[in-house]
Amino acid sequence: MVRIMSWLLVLLGLMTVPGFAQTPRPITLIVPFAAGGATDAIARLVGEHMGRSLGQAVVVENVAGAGGTIGSERVANSAPDGQMILINQLALLAAPSLIPNLRFDTRTAFAPVGLINTGPTILSARRGLAEPIAWLRASGERANIGHGGLGTSGHLCALQVAQALGIRPTLVVYRGGGPAMNDLVAGSIDFTCDQSTNAIPQIVAGTIQGVVVTSPARLPSIPDVTTAAEAGLTGVTLAVWHGLYVARGTPAPVIARLNAALRAAVADPAILARFEQLGTTPFPLSEQTPEHHADLFATEMERISRLLSAAGIRPGD
Repeated sequence: MVRIMSWLLVLLGLMTVPGFAQTPRPITLIVPFAAGGATDAIARLVGEHMGRSLGQAVVVENVAGAGGTIGSERVANSAPDGQMILINQLALLAAPSLIPNLRFDTRTAFAPVGLINTGPTILSARRGLAEPIAWLRASGERANIGHGGLGTSGHLCALQVAQALGIRPTLVVYRGGGPAMNDLVAGSIDFTCDQSTNAIPQIVAGTIQGVVVTSPARLPSIPDVTTAAEAGLTGVTLAVWHGLYVARGTPAPVIARLNAALRAAVADPAILARFEQLGTTPFPLSEQTPEHHADLFATEMERISRLLSAAGIRPGD
């Protein structure tokens, strides 16, 4: 018995040595869209850096479907301990206006962690389509525009383009920007509206053609692509942004720790250089707080609700 107790004491002592310390549980970062899209790319870019800052692995998991609400619901129902994080864009704000019988209250289910990046969307066309804007205007319902899901920035961009041209093209819903872009590259659809982070690499590679950007000025990485205003598309102005969220009730110190790791990621020169290539930028330092994130969330939700209402869209349409 004395020998057994001695070994137990030795084992307990070893467990306090750093090499024998228990590895922290990985943090799960939920992307509510298919892999290969813009939100997925941003998640993997900042998630890896955050993991290094936190000393915990950050594992990206794609949970696509229902305009991003399946993945969002999973985080809303998770334990409020910061072990599961959601990255989302405008789709989260649009969900109450689009999804009937939504099983969480978008306004109260989440605690904002911080803002990541903001940038324009891009209307792109399949290769070989001459005079894309004129063709789209003339084709009307015969034309189709793919987007990454209900309420996403791509969906909202497509609605604005249709309103500006006075047409009702077929809007093709995908489970993320990645699958939509794959079909545009293959020539299976006519256009996509997507975030600059997903469209620019394909435009630069020549697999698709950029038509217009929704920013006030042209983007340095694709200077030949005109702004929507230059193309005569009045009212097509859309900025998409990403933020991180945890379940409501997560303790403030946990949120502060995650926010600090996020700030470190978006300050990294390598990430900033990649952002610039993709036509997106981080938020100013003063706007990277959870409090500013919460304010922007509330303001943007009302704006998007008005946009969808003006388009005559109701939940379930």
